Amino acid sequence: QSLDELADSIRVQGLVQPIVVRPIDGGRYEIIAGERRWRASKIAGLDTIPVIVRDVSDRSAIAMALIENVQRENLNPMEEANALQRLVDEFSMTHQEAAEAVGRSRAAVSNLLRLRNLNDGVKRLVENGDLEMGHARALLALESDAQSEAANTVVEKGLSVRETEQLIRRILNPGKEKEQPSDALLDELDKIETLIGSKLSSKFALKHSATGKGKLVIDYSNMDDLKKLITKFK
Repeated sequence: QSLDELADSIRVQGLVQPIVVRPIDGGRYEIIAGERRWRASKIAGLDTIPVIVRDVSDRSAIAMALIENVQRENLNPMEEANALQRLVDEFSMTHQEAAEAVGRSRAAVSNLLRLRNLNDGVKRLVENGDLEMGHARALLALESDAQSEAANTVVEKGLSVRETEQLIRRILNPGKEKEQPSDALLDELDKIETLIGSKLSSKFALKHSATGKGKLVIDYSNMDDLKKLITKFK
């Protein structure tokens, strides 16, 4: 929703959700949450708007602003992923805590955070709207260089998410192009990847062959990461 559209809505209905501010020096107030609503209210010509005043620390103010940012409807997946990562890194939140803070499922948050494992070129395609969340998730199964080549193919040919998943599986299993997995199997593998993604914060790849065999590869950066992974399986 653009600012002008939001302003039109506010003209008709008023500002339904108050903005949140905190007092700062000089009798002034700093907006913590609701800057877009404030800007749209100015466009709509409102002289006064409802405000909630909270006396919060700098740290809490940043967390509140990040949470509202994630909850906006017009963010692209990479923007959501980056904001969620800040909540995890700067406020020591677990994936579950971040999910509760922004009103998402843990699986959705984990899948978004995994997008940060894409290479920079593919991230830009997601940011620009050339690739959807489903495309990006499928590309995570590939190494960095292969991600770029596959992503370009997806964009150039306008592949659907399902077609992208099939492309990735052909890349991972060369020589087996004629053996296409059934839709039921693809759905089942997608559910399994979502389940694994909800449990792990590490990059992983689920590789399934036409024979029914496969492997799950989980990346870790150091021994501490490995120990954390091990605790998740106990």
